[in-house]
Amino acid sequence: MASTEPPEAGPPLHRLESVFRVYDVQREGDQLIYYGEPLVPQDRLMKTIWPLFRESGYEATLTTRMGEYVIVAEPVDLGPDGVPWKNVLLFVATVLSTLFAGASWYHVDPIANPLSALQQAWPFTLAVMGVLGTHELGHYVMSRYHGVDATLPYFIPMPTLIGTMGAVIRMKGQMPDREALFDIGVAGPLAGLVATVVVTAIGLTLEPVTASQQLLNGPNVVQVKFGYPPLLKGIAALMGERLTYGDPTKSINPVVIGGWVGMFVTFLNLIPVGQLDGGHIVRAILGERQESIAALVPAVLFGLAAYVFYVLDVSNATVLWVIWGFLSMFFAYVGPATPIDDDELDPRRKLLGVVTFVLGLLCFTPTPIQIIS
Repeated sequence: MASTEPPEAGPPLHRLESVFRVYDVQREGDQLIYYGEPLVPQDRLMKTIWPLFRESGYEATLTTRMGEYVIVAEPVDLGPDGVPWKNVLLFVATVLSTLFAGASWYHVDPIANPLSALQQAWPFTLAVMGVLGTHELGHYVMSRYHGVDATLPYFIPMPTLIGTMGAVIRMKGQMPDREALFDIGVAGPLAGLVATVVVTAIGLTLEPVTASQQLLNGPNVVQVKFGYPPLLKGIAALMGERLTYGDPTKSINPVVIGGWVGMFVTFLNLIPVGQLDGGHIVRAILGERQESIAALVPAVLFGLAAYVFYVLDVSNATVLWVIWGFLSMFFAYVGPATPIDDDELDPRRKLLGVVTFVLGLLCFTPTPIQIIS
């Protein structure tokens, strides 16, 4: 039965009447449903009603049902509800996968010597999980600060050279304004970089790993060569530590690889397109003009791939940048989050955004990794 009486928990209807004429109000479980007619453009409508519903503890969205405009209001539920078992299980699985991957950097067979692998590889796992977790927790903490619903980090275990494909959080709430979009986007890279610098500095002070000559001469040995970005080289130079050794049996401590992972992840996340951190930051700074930059990103990455292949003659890194060229096309198509209040960002945040991108460039190297059989 149609009703124009507001649900007890919702905002008073008279506060909506200037932008949305309500002719039916219903409750479906925890949801409040307002059928009506928009009186202003959608961006102005949402900018007006969204804070009204948030005051009442609801997240409001505008949609259509059977050709009718509807405001759907759901209770705001920030933070995990009960034990986040999926997050916990993925975290444990990623710890195990990074221990397995880390054992190879310490030249230990994790299958033949699982206890030895656990004892030696845990610093590598702590380094990798630390930089990835700090990055995602930066996003999560700032999401909570701005009242945006977000999940805890999901770590992604994967049988790669580092044992993981990273970590992500999922944003479930709408972005209230450009300030929130910027703060949430920039918090991950900056927090992750702090952890990365600390991990790198610690790793550089640790003893290098030594492999036996017999192991190096094995028929199935694969040589992995890392490309060190300017930030990592700079930290090593300031500390007076070495990244390479004249002795082929010696290599950097695997904890430094954890720092390298942090820098590589920071650069990739700051690519200015779509739902990546860089896309959110540029969207907050430039507004809808962000689309012009996003359109150029795939071409830049494909051009980088061509440079690496034809000039540097490194096929492994070429494949990497081609993959990211296609991924950036998808991210550009999806686009970044659109804030409810799309007013201009303040100059202080704009400056911080520029500084963040400069730091991201210091994490870039055209050939992050080479695999030599």
